[in-house]
Formats: sequence, structure tokens, C-alpha cells
Amino acid sequence: MIRSLWSGATGMSAQQFHLDVISNNLANVNTTGYKRDRAEFEDLLYATLRLSGTPIAGGGSVPTGVQVGHGTKIVGTQKIHSAGPLEETQNPYDLAIEGQGFFQVLLPNGEVGYTRAGSFSKDADGKIVTQNGYILQPEIVVPEDATEISITEDGAVFATIAGNVKTTEELGKIELARFTNPAGLSAMGKNVVKETAASGEPKTGTPGTEGFGRISQRFIERSNVNVVEEMVNMIVVQRAYEFSAKVIQTADAILGAASTVKR
Repeated sequence: MIRSLWSGATGMSAQQFHLDVISNNLANVNTTGYKRDRAEFEDLLYATLRLSGTPIAGGGSVPTGVQVGHGTKIVGTQKIHSAGPLEETQNPYDLAIEGQGFFQVLLPNGEVGYTRAGSFSKDADGKIVTQNGYILQPEIVVPEDATEISITEDGAVFATIAGNVKTTEELGKIELARFTNPAGLSAMGKNVVKETAASGEPKTGTPGTEGFGRISQRFIERSNVNVVEEMVNMIVVQRAYEFSAKVIQTADAILGAASTVKR
């Protein structure tokens, strides 16, 4: 009976963590480029009271064993990298990736981070940066006298330069990065993920080629969180939590009844 108390407790703990994951998804429903998390569960160790195939007197063996589990636990949270809907913004520095790939940005510590949030701006030096000031890689500098910015599907950046005769100048080319296992990337906040041993090393390339997505200028990618799905998951979590709590209440009631038995 004590085992059921602890099994119920593991269920409540796991569902509480699951609710934390769902709440984070819902909180980021309007976060540009956000990818929803999914909680993964696994069962705990089993107590084996009798092994399958145990020999019995007179020959033969038992067809099934006797095992009882010790509950569940969260084994991981997986990022679901499905595409989010695109939203038109008319901002020439807003970019969305149609397909696979991440923008590369330079972090303050000198490392390279990766993001799907294409809400870029121009800083005081003319560099294209994220809303947190992370510089887009490879670095692209927009001239002060540029009157219009045009970015093609393959990442080529052009600027129209003001003057007696307007000229068009190519400023550089945006490269994307992709990973063998994007679910293995580590989220560090601020719409940025980092490479890990599980994700594999990044492969960089030109947008629209070799499996990389195309770039859409004046669009951003919205979160891929489905509010209705998350609300349904929340109901399932609530019921599973109640079931685990009911197990503990029932086990406690049985123990209480056993403790009051008199000869």
C-alpha cells in the first residue's frame, strides 16, 4: 500500500511539471519564431515479484511474471520545430524563413546563436541586429544614405543609394544554418537557441538551396503554439493530476481502515 502512495505522488509531480510546460507554451503564443515544447514521460523501475518463465513443479513454466511499477517521471522536453504562420509587417528588416534553417546571430560572449525570430532592425552603425542587439551573421552594414532595402529569397541584400542618380548596391548575403537534430538545440531565452552535442554541428548554406528554406522579406514567423490544443492538454493534465491525488486518498483510506482493525 505504501508503494501506491509514492506512485501517486510521482504522477502528481510529473503532471505539475507538464502543466509548467503548457503554461510556457501559452505564455509565448505571440512570441515571434517560438517553437512549442512537448513533455515526454517514462515509467519508473519495476518491482519483479515473479519472473516470466519461472519453472514450476512437474515441468513447464509460468507464462507471465508479476511486476508492479513505481510511477512515472518527466524524461525530457522536446521542441516541436513545425512552421508557424507568417504575418506580413511591411517592415523591410522583418524576415521569415519558409522551410528549414535558422538565422545566425553573434552573442555578447562571442559565440554564435541561432534564431527563427526574424524581427531585425538597424543599429547606430548600420548593422542588421535582433531586438536584443545581436548582430546578424554574416555581418551586413546598411549605408547611411540607403533609401530602400531589398532582400531576395536566396538571402542577397541590396540597397538603393540616394544621389543624383540612384544606384543599387549589393551589401552581402544572408546565410542560414540547419542541424541534423534541431530538437536537441538548447533554448537560452531571448528567442535564441544554442548548439549542443545532441543537435550536431550546424551546416550553413544559401537560402532556397540544399534543403534550406527561402527568405520572405517583410514577413515574420509567428509562434507555432495551437491554443486549442494546449487548452485540451491542460484539461488532460488536470484530470490526470486528480486521478493521482485520488490514488493517494484511496491508499490513505485503506491504510486508515487497516490501522483500526481489532482482533
